Amino acid sequence: MLRFFVVGFLLAATIAVGVAASIGSWAWWVLAVALAALLGVGSYDLAQRRHAVLRNYPILGHMRYLLESLRPELQQYFIERNVDGRPYDRDIRTMIYERAKGIHGELSFGTERDIESVGYEYLVHSNAPVPEPASAPRVLIGGPDCTRPYSMSLFNVSSMSFGALSANALRALNRGAALGGFAHDTGEGGLTPYHLDGGGDLVWEIGSGYFGTRTRDGAFDPARFAEQAAHEQIKAISIKLSQGAKPGLGGVLPAAKVSAEIAEFRGVPAHEKCVSPAAHSAFRTPRELVAFLARLRELSDGKPIGFKLCLGSRSEFLAICKAMLAERLTPDFILVDGAEGGTAAAPLEYEDHVGLPLTDGLITVHNALVGTGLRDRIKIGASGKVAVGNDIVKRLIQGADYTNAARAMMMAIGCIQAQRCHTNHCPVGVATQDPRRARALDVADKTERVRRYQEATVAQAVQIMASLGVDHPAQLTPHLLRKRISTTEQLSYAELYDWLAPGQLTGEPPPAWAADWAAADPDSFRPRVR
Repeated sequence: MLRFFVVGFLLAATIAVGVAASIGSWAWWVLAVALAALLGVGSYDLAQRRHAVLRNYPILGHMRYLLESLRPELQQYFIERNVDGRPYDRDIRTMIYERAKGIHGELSFGTERDIESVGYEYLVHSNAPVPEPASAPRVLIGGPDCTRPYSMSLFNVSSMSFGALSANALRALNRGAALGGFAHDTGEGGLTPYHLDGGGDLVWEIGSGYFGTRTRDGAFDPARFAEQAAHEQIKAISIKLSQGAKPGLGGVLPAAKVSAEIAEFRGVPAHEKCVSPAAHSAFRTPRELVAFLARLRELSDGKPIGFKLCLGSRSEFLAICKAMLAERLTPDFILVDGAEGGTAAAPLEYEDHVGLPLTDGLITVHNALVGTGLRDRIKIGASGKVAVGNDIVKRLIQGADYTNAARAMMMAIGCIQAQRCHTNHCPVGVATQDPRRARALDVADKTERVRRYQEATVAQAVQIMASLGVDHPAQLTPHLLRKRISTTEQLSYAELYDWLAPGQLTGEPPPAWAADWAAADPDSFRPRVR
């Protein structure tokens, strides 16, 4: 590979120039010393374990860190010339990297955001902040039909499969989850030894391909499910209805990443593009969905069962709520994925133009459950560009009980957003199945980084809540989050959105919800014709 070629070339060049220097002029010694120095740097880069870029790209990789050291000046250059246009995202990346490395997070000077622009959001602090609790709050996942509830952290690893990520990346995430006491979602690619490697708590995700629990013809296999669900590390099970980055499509793993090992875990042909069906075959209607969830809870011996979706039609979700009421069956949790969520492979049109953003989807699901009197039975998770403490607090205010992150966790273990995930050529070994690239990711180092990042981010969220005058998420209200809607006016989320009263939909639906409620059919995901 390139890294060994570079070092081998330098070794040969150093020897050759050394021989020339011994029989030629003194000028050759200058070149020999310079080559020897580069050889030393390259050899060190190959051996060190802290920086995956340098392990894969010895000597050349130092250019990245040189440019990183110039970040503030380069950022201002790009802002002034309207290039990139995402300075805030760049600051978030820096914050994630620093927290993962254990670097103190305060910055000098003031805000770098345009706080007077339309759309700017801010949290309402209190003049009487409260002391921070001694430990971060947790969320108990498990409704009345669940016999083995799980205590969930406020911030967890979102779904990423073996295939999308390398084995070493999954090892680091799982070991970090075990050390930090948070959950690790497996993604829909099946349960693998790499998810189980560190002893961390797992949420087992099952998609429409039923990988790891499928028959030979691709149908759901109850016996295989029960066998897998018995793993002690599996604390909850999630059925993926849809994903934020590609709602309405099944999962996609490009052929270049379908190794023989992945094919074995998934039960699919090796080296061929792996595409999950767009819809599930185990159920076809909302009523069948809730019955399927109840069956999984029984097969898993009472573990929490839920589903994940990116919201599209409000009436479709209300149809699921009607099915819950009719069958008197409820999931233990619902994970709302925003359309801004990331993925390793999806059509650009889906990434940019299909599905509701997390804010709208989350508030809709929360209100629907409140309006049908089901909210106290079901916990809600939120996933979609959650990265820092204020993201967590905002999502809790908007109706979530806990949050998940994928991209941010990838960055904590070294992702530099090269956007080469789908090519199998990830330069830092995070999103690749090439063992030569994946070896650059040092599991022990990245384990500590993901633990530190999650711990620091939750601590920041707890600190922010204390600054708002609350010491528990249950005390957060929509009044504590405000948004600028014009150059002269800002409103709280309590004013911007309708917030339903418990049971309001089953009684007298408000006008804004009445048509969708009437169209919702528990026996079909398609709304009734209005």
